[in-house]
Amino acid sequence: MKIGTPKEIFEGEARVAMTPASALQLQKLGYDCAIESGAGVAAGFSDATYEEAGVEVIKTAAALWKEVDIIAKVRQPNETELKRLNGDKTLISFFNPAGNEEGMELAKSKGANVIAMEMVPRISRAQKMDALSSMANIAGYRAVIEAGNNFGRFFTGQITAAGKVPPAKVLVVGAGVAGLAAIGTSTSLGAITLAFDVRPEVAEQVESMGAEFVYLDFEEEQQDGAATGGYASVSSPEFREAQLAKFRELAPEVDIVITTALIPNREAPELWTEDMVAAMKPGSVIVDLAAEKGGNCKLTIADEKIVTENGVTIIGYTDFPSRMAAQSSTLYATNIRHMMADLTPEKDGQIVHNMEDDVIRGATVTHQGEITFPPPPPKVAAIAAQKKPEVKELTPEEKREQEIAEFKAQTKNQVTLLAIGGALVLGVGLIPDMPASFMQHFIVFVLSVFIGFQVIWNVAHSLHTPLMAVTNAISSIIILGALIQIGSGGFLVTVLAALSVFMAGINIFGGFMVTRRMLAMFQKS
Repeated sequence: MKIGTPKEIFEGEARVAMTPASALQLQKLGYDCAIESGAGVAAGFSDATYEEAGVEVIKTAAALWKEVDIIAKVRQPNETELKRLNGDKTLISFFNPAGNEEGMELAKSKGANVIAMEMVPRISRAQKMDALSSMANIAGYRAVIEAGNNFGRFFTGQITAAGKVPPAKVLVVGAGVAGLAAIGTSTSLGAITLAFDVRPEVAEQVESMGAEFVYLDFEEEQQDGAATGGYASVSSPEFREAQLAKFRELAPEVDIVITTALIPNREAPELWTEDMVAAMKPGSVIVDLAAEKGGNCKLTIADEKIVTENGVTIIGYTDFPSRMAAQSSTLYATNIRHMMADLTPEKDGQIVHNMEDDVIRGATVTHQGEITFPPPPPKVAAIAAQKKPEVKELTPEEKREQEIAEFKAQTKNQVTLLAIGGALVLGVGLIPDMPASFMQHFIVFVLSVFIGFQVIWNVAHSLHTPLMAVTNAISSIIILGALIQIGSGGFLVTVLAALSVFMAGINIFGGFMVTRRMLAMFQKS
């Protein structure tokens, strides 16, 4: 079978669904590859580069659609393109099935199989095909770059001879794939980054990236995002009011706002209202990544950049991935290639459209003359985060009682051990014909073991370092004992004592060296 990629006809779209590198991988699956002339030029891939990779370059879109069996596209196909389908063809593309009923009906009438890349289920096995995440990652990164291009100051703070420059303060609303990419880019540029999300389980991810998670003083059990396919769910009106109140509090403080909040198959929720924009400082920037679905900001205009009366720039571009066409094409083509690998289990260049497969079934919107959207829930459900058990906070009286109980238990154990040890020493002393010198050394030995145990085991855990917590303390005791024995008259005893000092010394100094190397890993210089 032959797989082909036409030139995108959507105005301003620079991406391409097949790259020379992905074509080589598709050929290993047994497919012949074709591309419309000029399809990859805007993304930096010339026709000659494709020909070198063994891809047939076809002059016109009509000829390509007629010749190939599988069509890989980026943007949703228009009516003209859908009319070129037939029952022997498979289309793989973004398709917007929830808002493209006419397109699904037309594909159904043609009997074609259509795989919508945005419908790939968010399960572990399908991550390599998750084109939405690939594009969202690029959009989040590019949003920060666009914000910086329109922001009149540095992101990072600086102290110069000309004066002090404060760092920019960035708020990222929504900590999904795009939000996390924006957080990573913003923190790496040196900005003070705040992030908010309705899913509490993402707080640790946000904080691990060096940003501060914005918590609401609101008691409501939010559904775990893993239970809803990795997406946020609709919040209650009360939660929304608390959320907006928090944003109104932050609006005068932040310099840049990047909104990424989307709920599948819905219009984007309005999170940044007109009064919040009015409260922001002149020169502030809002980048609305949800502009294509109506926008999270009340004043956003899709595909436009506007400046409000109070000097706030609002960017509503919907083509952020296309503005980095080479990178986004490479990632999207890789997603397509992985989808083709799942569709070609025998690697023989023949599609096996297995509707029992969770990923293939979930992404298929029309199959053999039938509309199969919406898909059933995947058999393998996402594993929601386990709730942490609630720890009851003790009152001062309960803490005092607990400390007394622990002290009594510890004292009881120590008294028991001392009693047992004393009984054993007494038992050894009662043995007939036991030399007095032996008893003297034995008692010193027992006391040394007891004191050493108390000293070593009572070292605070915060002072422990690798290879130094217990082993170095024991080695020190060995060295002290060996130094005492070196002065004895026996040659063998002196040699063994010297060897003990040597080997214990290696252990101690080696521990310090390893610890120093490990500590150096956490230092910038």
